[in-house]
Amino acid sequence: MDDGGPLLTIGAFAARARLSAKALRLYDRLGLLTPAHVDEASGYRYYRAGQAERARLVALLRQLDMPLARIAEVIAADGERAGELLASYWAGVETRIAAQRTLAEYLRGRLSGRSSEMYGKFEVETVELPQQVVITETRHTLADELPTWIGASLGRLEAAARECGGVTGAPFVLFHAEVSTESDGPVESCVPVADEAAARAWAEAHGRAWQTRVRVEPARRMAYTRLVKAQVAYPQILAAFEAVEQWIAGRGLEQAGPSREVYFADWAAAGPQDPVCDVAFPVR
Repeated sequence: MDDGGPLLTIGAFAARARLSAKALRLYDRLGLLTPAHVDEASGYRYYRAGQAERARLVALLRQLDMPLARIAEVIAADGERAGELLASYWAGVETRIAAQRTLAEYLRGRLSGRSSEMYGKFEVETVELPQQVVITETRHTLADELPTWIGASLGRLEAAARECGGVTGAPFVLFHAEVSTESDGPVESCVPVADEAAARAWAEAHGRAWQTRVRVEPARRMAYTRLVKAQVAYPQILAAFEAVEQWIAGRGLEQAGPSREVYFADWAAAGPQDPVCDVAFPVR
């Protein structure tokens, strides 16, 4: 014995920690809970009673479906940092669950043939947009790659716009063709910019690698519906596009260009039920 108390066999420690010996062996292999002593001859694992709290903490974190690598981060951190890591993980879980709930509603409407009821959840309005100068990037991308590319490309374009008189409107993404798990667009990220001449010079000097260009986006009448963060994930966002298309057709209007997603909120700071994005179509 030493100051840490007597050694316990894995069976005795498992009973104290209310875990199985199999779970303790797994935690050992993953470096989450190392035995206090391993007998070199027999390979038997021995623990001390003081390790029970750590063992129970690991088990509780596992009940949150936290990946083992994230558990290792949490239990290695100090109290305040560990709490922050847990809060960050759980915020991601809530966002995913909210998105899955929206997806389930979308699929239930499709499978039950209640599409009109599903589309009725989206309120469609129109707005007149003025002419804008935009700095853009274009890329072919599949649905699973799209969110990462949108974030990266808009980040680059907003930084460029700040060097060219500033950002003058909400960034948006144009869909020139379908984007799905099999179709790759192309799509075009756009940021309204103040100084057209400066933007063209920037694109000429820096934009070749990203297919950056500057153009004038004409004044348009837009039909749009507003989405919360949980509704933006693919494929449930398709219901919003379809709802706006149905609204346009039902009022005898015509689509006058590619559809778009307009991002007007801080995505990272938004919660699952916060408005973040408009799905919009130009109409005439």
